[in-house]
Amino acid sequence: MEKRLSAVAIELLKEALCSVYWFKSNLRSFLSNCIKDTMIINRPDWNGYKRQIVSDIIDELCSDQERYIGDIRRLIHEVTKMESFRHLEKLEDGRKKVERAKQAVVDLKRVVEDQTQRIKEEEEIKRKRLENLERIRSSQAVLSKLDEIKTNYFRLVTSQDYQKRGFELEKVLYDLFELFDLDPKASFRNTGEQIDGAFSLEGTDYLFEAKWRNQLSDASDLDSFSGKIKRKLDNTLGLFLSVNGFSEDAVRIHSVGRSTILLMDGADLMTVLENQIDFVSLIVRKRRHAAQTGNIYLKSSEILND
Repeated sequence: MEKRLSAVAIELLKEALCSVYWFKSNLRSFLSNCIKDTMIINRPDWNGYKRQIVSDIIDELCSDQERYIGDIRRLIHEVTKMESFRHLEKLEDGRKKVERAKQAVVDLKRVVEDQTQRIKEEEEIKRKRLENLERIRSSQAVLSKLDEIKTNYFRLVTSQDYQKRGFELEKVLYDLFELFDLDPKASFRNTGEQIDGAFSLEGTDYLFEAKWRNQLSDASDLDSFSGKIKRKLDNTLGLFLSVNGFSEDAVRIHSVGRSTILLMDGADLMTVLENQIDFVSLIVRKRRHAAQTGNIYLKSSEILND
């Protein structure tokens, strides 16, 4: 389980405790066996309502999860492994109380397991990112090529020929895709549509578009690119690089619903060129974040600070 319990899991834990233990005496005995600090158990007014008692105790534990992580884990473990609810069957409407308790335990278990699986996946992504970074740093040939690509990019930064700069940027990205074994395809035209490039990663095909303008790329730019993606096979995604970034409206509009594009800016590109993160790890993390949150514009600085 993750070190910090999610807000949803906290509420489900409270509901499970209230549903499983009908009598406050039984509830108090259970909590005493799970929580080491007896002051936390004794602090609430046990003459009050059971739901308020549970809420007060769990809130105090979760207010300092680093300190009480052991108690929280014991509570979660003991509640989620409960299978017998015979003590509720003897009560009035016992069958309904049992079903409610069972469902509360199932709901808690599902959320905790989902959270645990997500953390494992993120840790695996982080492990692979660090492995890839170490492999790159230990390969002189890769480092030399990365420096060459970075030099070519820096030359474009000072260029005054904006039209040529855009074309040369495509070549820089093609070389970057090739360096990371992404089977790149150069710029091509398909039924009247101009595509800046394409590459493949982990069984998914990506179309690529790059813009280098003084203004931020806006919603109409993303609308146009998204339309190109949607006219391809279902397994196709898009990567849109806007060196100077994106407008807030564009990001917000395209982060709603099932988006098929990921966003990348010049700062992301520099992070790769300066070997702070490898390109594959950057895209995998952006895709994972978009799938989990809907936000298609996770920045490299947020990844590195995680």
